[in-house]
Amino acid sequence: MERGLLWLPLLVLFFWLAWSGKKEYDKVQAYQAWAEQFDKSKYDIYSVLGKKGDLITIGIPTNQGIKEQKTFSLQNLSQLNLLIKNQVVDVDNLPEKGEATLQFSLKENQTIDVPFTDINIASQWFKYLKKLII
Repeated sequence: MERGLLWLPLLVLFFWLAWSGKKEYDKVQAYQAWAEQFDKSKYDIYSVLGKKGDLITIGIPTNQGIKEQKTFSLQNLSQLNLLIKNQVVDVDNLPEKGEATLQFSLKENQTIDVPFTDINIASQWFKYLKKLII
């Protein structure tokens, strides 16, 4: 009896890990289906980003699909910033740690933030998009 009670938390942990893994797998599968329509795309646990022509589409990945999608044209972009810990940084002098965000400032006085978990991937996207808008 006592041994069974000791194994019960491990069994619950195993099922929770399996459920979490399945949920994350479903998110990635939904992203892959969504990303097929774009020239270039990125998946992150925080957000997804896709580029086709001069249109940028962002959204939030879920296991049911991409939610809260927003699409805008690079021609409507007035400014692009790379933020680390909510501070604009120089791309050539990046810190090693911190949460990165691409901030799109549109001509309609609207800003759209796209979070990244990896600073290097965020800086690569920043450089790539900077080339396109210049």
